[in-house]
Amino acid sequence: MTGSPVFDEAFREHLADLIAWRRDVRRFRGDPVPEETLKDCLALACLSPSVGNSQPWRFVRVADAARRAAVVANFSRCNEEAAERYPDERAAAYRRLKLEGLREAPVHLAVFCDEETQVGHGLGRATMPEMLRYSVVLAIHTFWLAARARGIGVGWVSILDPAPLSAILAVPAAWRLVAYLCVGHPQEEHADPELVRHDWQQRLAPESLLIER
Repeated sequence: MTGSPVFDEAFREHLADLIAWRRDVRRFRGDPVPEETLKDCLALACLSPSVGNSQPWRFVRVADAARRAAVVANFSRCNEEAAERYPDERAAAYRRLKLEGLREAPVHLAVFCDEETQVGHGLGRATMPEMLRYSVVLAIHTFWLAARARGIGVGWVSILDPAPLSAILAVPAAWRLVAYLCVGHPQEEHADPELVRHDWQQRLAPESLLIER
């Protein structure tokens, strides 16, 4: 058995920078993501913790042009429906936001949770079956940080109708969509979130989110 690694102050500072600069990217360059880079990020994602070691994440790479076009159409419909839910001024602000990079991103990854997996023998999810999906979210976050550390941007598109999207991608019925990710080299870099920059929603103070009991 080898000793655990030592993470010094310099590493912790780099980690803080990585987390702070992880941004949700919507504007991508068109140049491809190196295959080895993508494989390395996915391999790190698969080291994420999961309930009962169930590893329920399923990454679907969407390369087919017709399927991509169907995903864009799905987004466009859902995005317009979302805008219509807001009052006039907020709806106008919503429509000015760029909320996806589906047309520009060289890599699309749909991330599903296999909710009927037998891996892990059900440990830890009898009372909280949603832990399977939470495990997938952890894998997505790990992938995101790994990509950012390699200069690759990631955008999470949630304005999609999951059932039609699952049909578009012809995945098993037990798989539930957790995320649709756009992946590629960012056109620009920002330390602040786009929604802060465009006055949609400011960051909350961390101390306001900690409740003592």
